[in-house]
Amino acid sequence: MANRRYCVVTGSRADYGLLYPLMRSIQEEPDMDLQVAVTGMHLSPEFGCTASQIERDDFPISARVESLLSSDTAVGVAKSVGLGILGFADAFASLAPDMLVVLGDRYEILAAVQAALFAKIPVAHLAGGDLTEGALDDSIRHAISKMAHLHFATNAPAAKRLVQLGEDPAHVFVVGSPGIDCIKRTPLLSRKEIEQQLGFRLHRRNLLVTFHPPTLGASSAPEQLTALLEALSRLGADFGLIFTHSNADAEGRRLTAMIEHFISEHVNAIAFASLGQVRYLSLMALADVVVGNSSSGLYEAPSLKRPTVNIGDRQKGRLKAASVIDCDPQSDAILGAIQAALALDCKAVENPYGDGNTSRRIIEILKAFPEPASLVRKAFHDL
Repeated sequence: MANRRYCVVTGSRADYGLLYPLMRSIQEEPDMDLQVAVTGMHLSPEFGCTASQIERDDFPISARVESLLSSDTAVGVAKSVGLGILGFADAFASLAPDMLVVLGDRYEILAAVQAALFAKIPVAHLAGGDLTEGALDDSIRHAISKMAHLHFATNAPAAKRLVQLGEDPAHVFVVGSPGIDCIKRTPLLSRKEIEQQLGFRLHRRNLLVTFHPPTLGASSAPEQLTALLEALSRLGADFGLIFTHSNADAEGRRLTAMIEHFISEHVNAIAFASLGQVRYLSLMALADVVVGNSSSGLYEAPSLKRPTVNIGDRQKGRLKAASVIDCDPQSDAILGAIQAALALDCKAVENPYGDGNTSRRIIEILKAFPEPASLVRKAFHDL
């Protein structure tokens, strides 16, 4: 009997880092075939052409779906979704996967799942049911859940929301976050190795900073980033500031330009389009505080016993460990939160997103459904 083909779609450094352990687990299963479809930021030089990292990790790329317009507007994002649907329609016709595997809430993933819907390809969705009330991603995530057939939730409240959305409880599973699997399996770099690879000498205190556009924020993304940069300036030159660039949401390129301008005026700061998973986790483990509005400050940082300053509403609604300090997107509030985080003892913090065995659980569940095609026709589950 032929192996079943599982097509994993990844569109950014962020979802690839979370999907990596599951992709490796599928690849290692003798009766499962891995297909990898890359799109979005992975194929853009502007965002580091991170598809090359996927190949260096020994994952052959089965399809490259160009979708990302060089635009910083809502119109550009909407058109990118349309291009993605066109590209994935052709890719899936060629690959003929037995199941699509996707994670999260990005608009590139929305495009892939829409194409799969019409191709009658069942979808396994990771991290559905979460909330991020300060971003359009919240609605995208729920829309993907309604087009998906198997649901791998990172936590119990998220699983409950999926059932509230009308999903069959027998197809909703609490498995944790695969990002913790990465932390357990990844040999981290030493301080000296990080400094050599980045060409940047770490300071006595160091902050790892990632700020993405809060697409439903009360104040604009540039206003919020201005407040963050002002707070970081007030910390002084004793702090090392390591930035990762913003993603490809509307206004993301403008935020990246603001960060690059800040770096040009501050010798204690440096920025990267993409650090890669090993360097990013290694820096997180060495940083005194993780700062910004990225989900990595909530998913991964608690497992590395690092405090997080979570700015604004972008992640509002997600479960948060005791190591996460929320603050308003105002300079004084951000500075106060960083100072509080520096004094926080995170040694005993527990991560609410699992124990690092997520990939194994997902593999066992996928194998328990021997006929993926039977999942395509699904009924609304009334409470």
